[in-house]
Amino acid sequence: MRFARRLVLAAAMFHAGLAGAATPEQLASFFRAVQVDNPKLVAEMVGKTVNANQINPVGGEPALVLAVREGSKGVLRVLLDHPGTDLEAESINGNTALMMAAFKNDRAAADSLLTRGARVNRAGWTPLHYAAAGGANEIAQLFIARKAKLDAVSPRASGAYTPLMMAAREGHDATVRLLLAAGADPRLKNGEGLTAAQIAERAGRADIAKTIAAFKP
Repeated sequence: MRFARRLVLAAAMFHAGLAGAATPEQLASFFRAVQVDNPKLVAEMVGKTVNANQINPVGGEPALVLAVREGSKGVLRVLLDHPGTDLEAESINGNTALMMAAFKNDRAAADSLLTRGARVNRAGWTPLHYAAAGGANEIAQLFIARKAKLDAVSPRASGAYTPLMMAAREGHDATVRLLLAAGADPRLKNGEGLTAAQIAERAGRADIAKTIAAFKP
């Protein structure tokens, strides 16, 4: 029985890409390869020299998030194909690869991540918050189609914003309309007690405030 447990543990460690401790030089080489989209070198190192989910000492991001941020398409494919890559691995600021894809309005990356099983719902900030804040409507639609929580609330320490509030604050009229049509609740209030319409007013977007106020579900 103990031998069987050791086999299971060994297999789990292999599939998680738990490489031995990489040297600072190896880490620098690996993350540089991710940044400049060198899939060959990344494929040679990931899971062997460097853990697939290792946090970059410079910038605080795992390779998957960095690849999306830098638009490194070849490296992204390598990482998605690697069995040890955690799709939900977080940067030190809490960003996941899917959140970064929404922030960058990278539809192809978002599609690839969703196809592999990246989650649209999570506690606190969600990918839909990022899509809404950036006016990334096609990506927001992808998330909504996958049952993203329309009224997800960001951490109270960061304002307790819903995606609708973010779209209103950033002045994305089309995104506001998209979220309202999908069922987002305009009556909710943030940590300051403001609705999405009031947030739009404060941001100098009276047109969006009027759109929200006039909306009839």
